[in-house]
Amino acid sequence: PPMGCPGNRAPSGRRSRKDLSSSWRPNMVGVPRPDFHSSLTSDTAVINPQDPTLLIGSSLQATCSVLGDPPGATADSLYWTLNGRRLPAELSHVLNASTLALALANLNGSRQQSGDNLVCHARDGSILAGSCLYVGLPPEKPFNISCWSKNMKDLTCRWTPGAPGETFLHTNYSLKYKLRWYGQDNTCEEYHTMGPHSCHIPKDLALFTPYEIWVEATNRLGSARSDVLTLDILDVVTTDPPPDVHVSRVGGLEDQLSVRWVSPPALKDFLFQAKYQIRYRVEDSVDWKVVDDVSNQTSCRLAGLKPGTVYFVQVRCNPFGIYGSKKAGIWSEWSHPTAASTPRSERPGPGGGACEPRGGEPSSGPVRRELKQFLGWLKKHAYCSNLSFRLYDQWRAWMQKSHKTRNQAQDEGILPSGRRGSARGKGA
Repeated sequence: PPMGCPGNRAPSGRRSRKDLSSSWRPNMVGVPRPDFHSSLTSDTAVINPQDPTLLIGSSLQATCSVLGDPPGATADSLYWTLNGRRLPAELSHVLNASTLALALANLNGSRQQSGDNLVCHARDGSILAGSCLYVGLPPEKPFNISCWSKNMKDLTCRWTPGAPGETFLHTNYSLKYKLRWYGQDNTCEEYHTMGPHSCHIPKDLALFTPYEIWVEATNRLGSARSDVLTLDILDVVTTDPPPDVHVSRVGGLEDQLSVRWVSPPALKDFLFQAKYQIRYRVEDSVDWKVVDDVSNQTSCRLAGLKPGTVYFVQVRCNPFGIYGSKKAGIWSEWSHPTAASTPRSERPGPGGGACEPRGGEPSSGPVRRELKQFLGWLKKHAYCSNLSFRLYDQWRAWMQKSHKTRNQAQDEGILPSGRRGSARGKGA
């Protein structure tokens, strides 16, 4: 990859052979690098201005002046390259016997953030002098700072750079923080822990005292500072996903699974409330169904599932109200998927050699119609409240037993075919 301009030259325009050979090197792959010790004498040439920084759209007037009288290095024999490509001769003109001028207009952003190589060459291609050209934009104000604390032991923040596009210059971001009413500014040191624009503060954080947090962006053309975010560590706590997630069948009920888990152990010694979410999907699908109304329970019943189907289940936690905090809390990551399968249906399918009762549910009378609608709604939704558990379980067990008894009677020829329809009505 390109090496980049070093950006650490001495401020003086005159440099020795040692300065040139050790500090400035062209950064384009494939550009020949001559032996500086054999091709340069002390104070061979100088480019002015040295390492300029310009806004996009600016113009540049530069000169390459030969110092002394090196053989074959008069102004009319010199030429320029930019990033290893020779610039057209019409962009240059001779000022005097030892100086070649260059005019570049409407400059585009630098091709590399470390600066573009502007090089002055002798007729034989040897490098006489070099300069780094930085063309770009000043940084814009960073925004959208968000922070969270893992189990109240640290703080991680991330932000969005201000400019929708790049600045074409290397831009440095610094996360600063301090206690709101006293204390000095501190600078975060562990960057890129959660992406390119993030930083991690590992320890030594105070509780019950708000912090002020902001981000400073700086490059060669200027700096910008975000708005200050004020937060209390207790308001941005997140935790590990709930451990020990277990998924099991609910007796012989073919459309249900039971999910159980334990509260995050890292917060067991702190006063907090918790709410949970569950999501689940079938084995051959990527689409998750989310259950939002789990509240603060550590168990849940999923209903309305497909018989004989493998499901993957995950749980996450939102610890809120820690020590009385009134903030909403931050969701943890999802737990590792836990798999379980629903029982296969005992009712024979269309190819099983027996007739399945139509509807399979009570269907006569206004009261039973209302019950059918209510239970049908329950079947289509996962539910995690103890409300109606017993009623639903009794109804499902009765239905499965009723279906099994009728199917067995049909297989044994106990019910005449002409009475099976009426038997269904009486059984309902």
